[in-house]
Amino acid sequence: MNEVFSDPTPLQRLIAEMIEQEGPISLERFMDLALYHPAFGYYCAKMPLGAEGDFVTAPEISQMFGELIGLWAAEVWRTMGAPARIALVEFGPGRGTLMADLLRAARAVPAFSAAIEVHLVEANPVLRRVQEQILAGTGHPLIWHESMDMFLAGGEETPVLCIANEFFDCLPLRQFIRGRAGWHERLVGLAAGGGFQFGLAAEAAPELTGIAAEPGAVLEINAGAVSAMHRLATRISRVSGVLLAIDYGHAAPSGRFGGGETLQALRHHRRVDPLEAAGEADLTAHVDFTRLTEAARAGGAEIYGPVTQGEFLCRLGLVERAEALARRANPQQMEALHMAVARLAGDDFPSSGLAGDQGMSLQAGMGTLFKVLAVTAPGFPLPPGF
Repeated sequence: MNEVFSDPTPLQRLIAEMIEQEGPISLERFMDLALYHPAFGYYCAKMPLGAEGDFVTAPEISQMFGELIGLWAAEVWRTMGAPARIALVEFGPGRGTLMADLLRAARAVPAFSAAIEVHLVEANPVLRRVQEQILAGTGHPLIWHESMDMFLAGGEETPVLCIANEFFDCLPLRQFIRGRAGWHERLVGLAAGGGFQFGLAAEAAPELTGIAAEPGAVLEINAGAVSAMHRLATRISRVSGVLLAIDYGHAAPSGRFGGGETLQALRHHRRVDPLEAAGEADLTAHVDFTRLTEAARAGGAEIYGPVTQGEFLCRLGLVERAEALARRANPQQMEALHMAVARLAGDDFPSSGLAGDQGMSLQAGMGTLFKVLAVTAPGFPLPPGF
């Protein structure tokens, strides 16, 4: 790929100057700058969600998503022994929609609702202001952290209940391309006519020597996601708690070659060149759930799943909740419910079973691509949905 820009943004100029001075940089470093540069990074300086943004997440599709997770959280809290205080932590909370729906559902269990202390791990000041507005009326104290490191540095001994919906997919990664003599890291350099282009490191990566694949194969390694999971699992194992991770990705058996190239860029709800408009487009990649589970176990935690999002939500009662809402819905609202069930749980289930429905097919949804993983303290019983 070769992306030429005639009117570079400040971040493009900054990255170009860096490459001129230091030479080509890794894709991991390019993503880190494009997504998290404190002044110009995508997740630090703009509104990424909704019609005016670049993508839509499950909580924005339907209130049912957050409500079901709220009831799931209440049951997990009860299984933990109903502690009088629990830190409810969301990583990458977006607008705060999931948390708002979760807290509303939590009112059905007053003791759980009273125990909650809300922590929001959010780097984007624009989103923090939106979250503050949306969550202002919940009655819960709100504590913000700019990064996972800042949250983990707190050293609290309070039990934790963590939610990470589409969090791990946006952590920077490295890519390697299989050549005749080994794996070569993909780098980002400057194109002859201006702009950025992909290239390869001249030397093969010695740490990947034992991984066999055909020439041209792509291997993605997300050390940041693995490290984040290990640190969270260590905290959960030490203080007691649970992490619910929901993301799109693959779960290949341990030791097998991973999912190939999955890096993508979204801008205005359309796929674009990943090197286009650094800081203005969302860069994500599929999550390697095999590596996440290995990291969590290394941190002393136990693992449940991953299961597909469709399977998880339907076990929690997605269809039943939709049926209850449909009984009070007008035709337009009922159609919206049908579409929400299809998008959230599609691909794995033959029919929604909604009242008045002739057997709506669940097509082209998030149900199979998205996976759900629970990470728990040792000895924790089977969580709901697994």
